[in-house]
Amino acid sequence: MVKNRLTRLDVEKLLAEPSIDVRVDTAEKLASEFDSGQLSPTERRLAADILRLMVKDAEVRVREALAIHLKESEALPHDIAINLAQDVDTVALPILQFSKVLTDNDLVQIVRSQSIVKQLAITRRQTLSSEVSDALVETGNSEVVVNLVSNQGADISERSLQAIIDSFGAEGAVQDSLVRRANLPVTVAERLVTMVSDQWREHLIRHHQLAGPLAANITRQSRERATITLSAGADREDVEGLVRHLRAHHRLTPSIMLRAVCMGDMTFFEAGMAELAGIPMMNASILIHDSGELGLQALYEKTALPITLYPAFRCAIDVAAENAFDGGEQDRERYCRRMIERILTQYEMLGIAFHSKDLEYLLAKLDELPASPKP
Repeated sequence: MVKNRLTRLDVEKLLAEPSIDVRVDTAEKLASEFDSGQLSPTERRLAADILRLMVKDAEVRVREALAIHLKESEALPHDIAINLAQDVDTVALPILQFSKVLTDNDLVQIVRSQSIVKQLAITRRQTLSSEVSDALVETGNSEVVVNLVSNQGADISERSLQAIIDSFGAEGAVQDSLVRRANLPVTVAERLVTMVSDQWREHLIRHHQLAGPLAANITRQSRERATITLSAGADREDVEGLVRHLRAHHRLTPSIMLRAVCMGDMTFFEAGMAELAGIPMMNASILIHDSGELGLQALYEKTALPITLYPAFRCAIDVAAENAFDGGEQDRERYCRRMIERILTQYEMLGIAFHSKDLEYLLAKLDELPASPKP
């Protein structure tokens, strides 16, 4: 005799006193018995038919009892699992989080059509396929994304990870959950490392195969950001002294020059071009702002900067001539964003596409371009 099998007394109670408490107790017993593995095929079919009736019970407590006791049943008929998963949240959540009867297609449909509470329950499943993870990312909800990324059993495609950074990369909770993942594609870690704190940056370098040249590049990027921040607002003479110092220590790099012009620090850029070309800063300034094509091109060739970066510098100077800081909050960030968008467009016209609009990512990828003639 199965321990939880309905007794004659249970049947009599259902017939004589069909109260909520009796139905809940019956649901618990039936669910436990169904998953016991001790029913004959005929008994299992009969039990399944009773369960199909009980999932339609008007009392939520009855359906909750079924869901709790059947959440891990691998013998649960698919149609019953679907009914429970599409029920009110308190009924659905145990099934959504634990049931292995639900297919990837079931889960994707629920993610796309049901509440955030149900989406969150799905993010807590022991494992998740990349298909389901894609659907969760597409919800555009940062809480769902944080839960998903925090689930080490979730298979998240590189495309979805890139989309997460595009949409939520600036959010601390998303950054933390991404950094803590056991495995990240190097392309994702490379982008992420430019956004996070120094502490998390070191963690990424150690744990995600970002050693060697890439780690050195990351250190260089941090130093260059700090340098441009210090330069902004300094007087002309101090900037010229800074530029001479940087060149003497081999740190007047192509990336810091492009970073300066993208961030709107034209004084640093003019001083840097003058230093690299070996001409007075005033002369360099005139050549840079020449409305024709000859001035900047001639100066650029004299600096011996990489030829592949010329389109970026040319575009940046053109944008700088058309735009200025608007004086509002975060105007420098908006200025830089406009600059990058134009540079990306310029390279797309040359048949070169970059995945991200992040300045650090763009600078790193421009450095990797093979030498080619100027357009």
